[in-house]
Amino acid sequence: MVSNDIIQQALQRLELLLSHEEKLYKMLEIYIELFPAKDSYLIRYSPLGYLGEGVFYLSETEGVHIGEIREDIRSFPIIFSAISEKRAKYCTGLEYLKQVSIKYSISSQFNSLLVIPICYDSFVFGYICSSEFEENTTIDDNILSSFTYFGKLVGKLIISTQEHNVARLLSKRELEVMRRISLGESTKEMASTMKISELTINQYVKTAIKKLGAQNRSHAIGELFRRGYIL
Repeated sequence: MVSNDIIQQALQRLELLLSHEEKLYKMLEIYIELFPAKDSYLIRYSPLGYLGEGVFYLSETEGVHIGEIREDIRSFPIIFSAISEKRAKYCTGLEYLKQVSIKYSISSQFNSLLVIPICYDSFVFGYICSSEFEENTTIDDNILSSFTYFGKLVGKLIISTQEHNVARLLSKRELEVMRRISLGESTKEMASTMKISELTINQYVKTAIKKLGAQNRSHAIGELFRRGYIL
């Protein structure tokens, strides 16, 4: 099992990188370096439609964009469970056949799947999947705990980096509102959670749209994704 200290030290390397895309790619490199996984799929997640969208694929021999992957994660109980419980899940053998839809975009000759949610507090905004592992690897509760910690620490680092990068453009509240919109929260839900009025929420949205030079909410969210302010 990889210790939490080693995971922390390894991920500190991300702080030296300026490009958001480079940080995400390097994060997958560190993941494969630390753990007995031989491949990794980075998937962006939004609770709006329970949508998983591909970002990067990295193995020991190649790395590619996987934007063609778009899945309703409710079709995959193991992914839905990992996101709901905010902890890493693993299945193999017969359990794999029950947990993974036959139409899953991640094609593999292997019959195992590991899912690691990337989260910050109560938000899950992405996950990592692996389907190929080093020979004689045993995925037990201890290593699943390490995988879970990795996902939480990555989530914290991504959010802190985004907030630092966007600080000169949007206020902390404006960014929080736009991030919550990207995660599918309604104005009413945000007002209740953030303890502010719906009018104030709408004002934050209006000023964020203006600062981003966007035409509407969807355009603004797209700009935040494009600039690396949201995974």
